[in-house]
Amino acid sequence: MPTPTTGTLKVPGATLRYEKRGSGPVLLLIPGGAADAGVYEGMAPHLAARYTVVSYDPRGLSRSPLEEPLSDQRVEVWSDDAHRLLSALAPDGEACVLGSSSGAVVALDLLARHPGQLRRVVAHEPPLVELLTDPAPHRALFAEVRETFRTQGAGPAMARFSEGLGGRPAERATELPPAIQEMAARMHANLPVFLEHILCPFTATTPDVPALRAAAHKLVLAVGRDSRTQEPLYGPATRLAELLGRPAVEFPGGHVGCTEHPREFAEQLLTVLDRDRELTSGSSSAPEDGARQV
Repeated sequence: MPTPTTGTLKVPGATLRYEKRGSGPVLLLIPGGAADAGVYEGMAPHLAARYTVVSYDPRGLSRSPLEEPLSDQRVEVWSDDAHRLLSALAPDGEACVLGSSSGAVVALDLLARHPGQLRRVVAHEPPLVELLTDPAPHRALFAEVRETFRTQGAGPAMARFSEGLGGRPAERATELPPAIQEMAARMHANLPVFLEHILCPFTATTPDVPALRAAAHKLVLAVGRDSRTQEPLYGPATRLAELLGRPAVEFPGGHVGCTEHPREFAEQLLTVLDRDRELTSGSSSAPEDGARQV
């Protein structure tokens, strides 16, 4: 198993801590929610044989301290952080990016702003509820979760969050496999930042559809097979895929499929990235094997 090397990058208002392992083209993994680089620990070894896998703690979370007072976080600032990381770690070539959940919101903004820096972006279930026909109930849920956090604390807020999404029971909502249990305590400590300063501003974001349409050939909208009944998670990706004239691709598991089924999730990601290489070389025009489109 490749051992990651760690480093830091100074960005405006923060210092980012990142991990790097493997060799080959850069594949940047952007975590979502209250997670940090550790959320991809189960996947990274499967990817590192073919890519230089870079994961990091977003600003204000875990080991990436802010140098300014904590306030509501902005998607464009986080995408600028990712842009600066890629500029430092992949200065001579286009990189691939996977973003999950709020990390997928960041990945989409990164693609809209810096398409020339990227070869392929896989956005897994960005919770961009403003794309839905009726975003109001979901907007209200997220506001209620934040208010519950303010009045009752992180535990009740996460329980309401899980209940409102109609997903698995709250006591399993943040369960992690043994390979990444080390992150659990850090993720728990990050919950106040996520619930107060990330959840509402990120889900209220409206993506730059015209800019994404211009770069749509570089984008894969990904959804979890087990998320089909969770409209604020599954729906925005499929709706954005429709707007861009692209099929959405199903990945194993649900919203946190990268931790539920890390090997299978990594294999599907490699399938999608391999398909991009075939298209670039003109060697194939068939649909991805194993990449179920919806």
